[in-house]
This record gives sequence, structure tokens and C-alpha cells, in this order.
Amino acid sequence: MYLTRLAALVVLLPIAAPAQSRPRVHIVATGGTIASTNYYSGQAGKIGVDALLKAVPQLDSIAIISAQQFANIASSAMTPANWLVLSRTISDTLRARSDLAGVVVTHGTDTMEETAYFLDLTIKDPRPVVVTGAMRPADGIGIDGPANLYNAVRVAGTHAARDRGTMLVLNDEILAARDATKSNAVRPNAFSAPYRGDLGLAEPETIVFHRAPGRRAVFDISALRDLPRVDIAYSYAGSDGAEVDAFVAAGAKGIVVAATGRGSIPPLQRQAVQRAMAKGVIVVVGTRTGSGTVPVGEGVRGSPPIPATIGTGDLNPQKARVLLMLALTKTTDRRELAKIFQANQ
Repeated sequence: MYLTRLAALVVLLPIAAPAQSRPRVHIVATGGTIASTNYYSGQAGKIGVDALLKAVPQLDSIAIISAQQFANIASSAMTPANWLVLSRTISDTLRARSDLAGVVVTHGTDTMEETAYFLDLTIKDPRPVVVTGAMRPADGIGIDGPANLYNAVRVAGTHAARDRGTMLVLNDEILAARDATKSNAVRPNAFSAPYRGDLGLAEPETIVFHRAPGRRAVFDISALRDLPRVDIAYSYAGSDGAEVDAFVAAGAKGIVVAATGRGSIPPLQRQAVQRAMAKGVIVVVGTRTGSGTVPVGEGVRGSPPIPATIGTGDLNPQKARVLLMLALTKTTDRRELAKIFQANQ
């Protein structure tokens, strides 16, 4: 019924621009709420990329679209192994398709920021990669998926988006992959960049950029078969560090601590962190607050500081985990790792 209502609107659309004036945009579908149906029934279904495109016939007026179904999973099921394949798939497509203006990735919102940041750190092509999704299912009321996909294609197709890395586009907002985070579990305006703000807006008439994204170092993953294990330990009143010991026992090469305040870690958890570092595990300290900084550099300030830990700057813990996983493929030297974190501020 939803598709029937949309089809009735086609007669109101402007005639598509000539093919030579429309950019070519490739869509890579991975699943998520944007591709979900019966979302609240306990028996959720999935729709494929073809159905996503049919739901937004306006796309033909702004771009020449090609598409592929990479996966159809909830973003909570996305893994680092998926990231490696997805990044290579996009890089290979861009390399083979010089005619493309950019790539759009449809993705679930729960881990969207992590996937987007991984792509930002591993795709070297200057053409934009735009990640989008939805907070409401494809057969819901007041759905946001079609508008988000339409705007993502607009951003991917504009020349002004070049050299801005990977971006998120939802709720008419353009966010840098490095800065964006999901800050609401339900609302359509679920994403924000609490420390740095958005990059721009998808206005009805045009795409507007307010600023350039921050610095980034791009990692070569062409020879990687897997990524080192990095876990996140959450600090809270009375935390005793049991999770840190468990991560070490499970083979973690790095641990990100989502610390209280500006890097403070409870005493027993601090002892577990020190035990982990004595075994060669790299420990990075961020903040659980959702915004603000933990000073970058070897030897994070705290109460008191823990020597040889590395601060995340304003990267949140889940983003710091992504960066540390990639950084550990290059070096295990703490000073060099601190420089990598500094270079990505």
C-alpha cells in the first residue's frame, strides 16, 4: 500500500534532467531499519535494494543509479570482517568506475558510526562515500528512509562533496564520519556531532557545506585478512576491572577504556589496566560522557595519571576502538600509536 501511494506521486515529479547532466551514483545496500518491515511485530522482514529504489522514484530525476546488495543484516550484526570486505568492495568499485561521482551505503543506525569511520579511514579515493539509513521501518508511518536516501544521493552526486571523506546523511544533516554519533535511540534526528557540529545541510534547493572535515590518516588494508582484537571497558562507580582481565584472557591486543569524566578510572579497574599493560596490551583512554576530550599523548592525565596510556582526544570510545584496531596493524609502539591518534584529531 505504501508503494502504491508513492507511485501516485510520480505524476507530480519534475521531468528528469538529461542523462549527461546527472551524476552517476552507486548504492551499496547492507540492511538495517531502512530495509526492514514488520519491525515491531517480533517477526521482522527485509526488503532488498530494488525495493528501496522503487520507494524513491525521485532518484531518477537527480542521478543515474546503479546498485548492489552487499548484505541484508541488522547493523548490530556487522563485524570487523564485514568492514574489511565492504571497504574493499567500495574501493574496487570506485577504481573500476571512473564515471561515478560517489557511493551511497545504506546501513542500520545502531553501529553506523563505526562502519562509517572505518570506511573513512580506509578508502583513499577523493570521491565521497555517504552512509545513510532510517530510524523508522520501510512500512511504518512517517518514515524517514526515502528522504534520507534521496538526500544521500544528492550529497554523493555533488562535486562539492569531493575530498570530504566518508559522511553520514540523515534528517537533512551532513555529518563527518569521524564526528558523528547516534545520540538518540528512537527519534529521526538520532545523530549528532556533539563536539564539532555538522559539516553541512541538504537544503531543499542545494547542498550546503559549513566546514571541512578534520584530519585523517588513511590505512592500507589491501593485505589484511583480519583485524586485531580491541575491546571497550566501561568505567562506573565500583568497577573492579574484571572485564579488563577477561578481555586480556580472550586475546585482546588493545583495550579502550570509556572512563569517567576526563579520563578518571576507578581504583580496582586501574589496577586491571596496569596488569593488562604489563602483558603488552595497548590501553587507550576516552570518556563516557558523550562529548569533550581526553588529552592525546602518551601518559593520559587522570586522578592520578596512568603512565603509557594514550588519550583519545575527542574521539568517543567506539570510534577510538576503530582507530586503534587499524593503528595496531601498523605498529605496537606506544609513542607511534600516540602520534596516530594525534594525526586523527
